[in-house]
Amino acid sequence: MAPPFSPDRLVEILRAEGVRVVEYGSWRTRNRNHKGSFGPINGVMIHHTVSSGTDASVRLCYDGYASLPGPLCHGVIAKDGTVYLISAGRANHAGAGDDEVLRAVVAERELPAPNDRAADGNVHFYGFEAINLGNGRDPWPEAQLDAIERASAAICRAYGWTAASVIGHKEWTSQKVDPRGFSMTTMRERIDRRLGAKPEQPKPTPPPAPRYEPFPGAGWFRRNPRSLIVTAMGRRLVAEGCSAYRSGPGPQWTEADRRSYARWQQRLGYRGADADGWPGQKSWAALKVPKV
Repeated sequence: MAPPFSPDRLVEILRAEGVRVVEYGSWRTRNRNHKGSFGPINGVMIHHTVSSGTDASVRLCYDGYASLPGPLCHGVIAKDGTVYLISAGRANHAGAGDDEVLRAVVAERELPAPNDRAADGNVHFYGFEAINLGNGRDPWPEAQLDAIERASAAICRAYGWTAASVIGHKEWTSQKVDPRGFSMTTMRERIDRRLGAKPEQPKPTPPPAPRYEPFPGAGWFRRNPRSLIVTAMGRRLVAEGCSAYRSGPGPQWTEADRRSYARWQQRLGYRGADADGWPGQKSWAALKVPKV
């Protein structure tokens, strides 16, 4: 029985396999562990996002949505092969699947066709969501397929598994069709070939430049704007533990936004009129609101 990797170890093994890794948001502590266990780990599951665009897809998998809260996987694999880590714990990616499939993965033998939903895959699998519309026409660039191969091989190598421990979501449950557009059999062959060779040393790559919203100006907020920038700001305030929200945050600037921002200003050491909740350029830069 394999315990989950620590966040540091997960980054280490991926980079050792030559994966280009971006650590996204508060991924090290973002998880669904309060809903159940994560581990023992028995395999890797590959998905497609049914979305397009890196920023939107990563944010979707990080946040989730009303009926399925995030994180929705452990890593999002972009078209250019970059892997965005969004969780190191339990994630809402696999759901219920066939317990016979789970036993086959553990034994590293041929997979049966899934026909029941008796096992909780969120306990047993690392999950990677690859950005693709999943319509059978959206292309799979080689850089993206290479990253799926490398990320899967990294986990298999660290646990001492073969590629038989890597499955697609559609092989876990008949309720799903992902990943659509490439063969999991061929992908496992690629992974096995990689596991037979010494891992390549990762090439040093400069970290991507962070994309943050520029300060829209103090007067902009006093006009009570309705904007996705306000939502993004509110999410950052919540992440920093400065929430005064009863619901939301949402796109409409409200008194709850101002009170939350005042807490952020106080966190930065501002007092009196300098902590009145109206954003200023220095406090805004320190908040690092993601570009929307």
